[in-house]
Amino acid sequence: MKHSIFEYLYRDAGNFKAWGELLLDGELTDEEVARMSARFEGGELFIAEQIGVPALCEKLWRECGSKPSNEFDHVWHEFSGVRTANSEECARLKLWGTASALLARIEKVASWDIACSPNRRLG
Repeated sequence: MKHSIFEYLYRDAGNFKAWGELLLDGELTDEEVARMSARFEGGELFIAEQIGVPALCEKLWRECGSKPSNEFDHVWHEFSGVRTANSEECARLKLWGTASALLARIEKVASWDIACSPNRRLG
């Protein structure tokens, strides 16, 4: 069975970034990735908590030595892409779930709800 990597990031208003990746069991076709992207706000923005994807805000704050900020933080994460996982990634990363389950979670979203994110108080 092949594995995929879902790549995403959190970028604050100061353009500081924290990257995330999920190891998925299975692969998505180009058509499925396009369907996924079509569900994201503007083709790339999503609320991580709403689809059960680990939020990266705290990772950014740790890496930058900062704290939550009304000026810089918001609810949105950014989709970067889906690609085939290599053997090193399969060994290093914990399996998050299946590619088809992630696609299903995303396709269930009728509209993005900022109330799902604790950052709704920010930005």
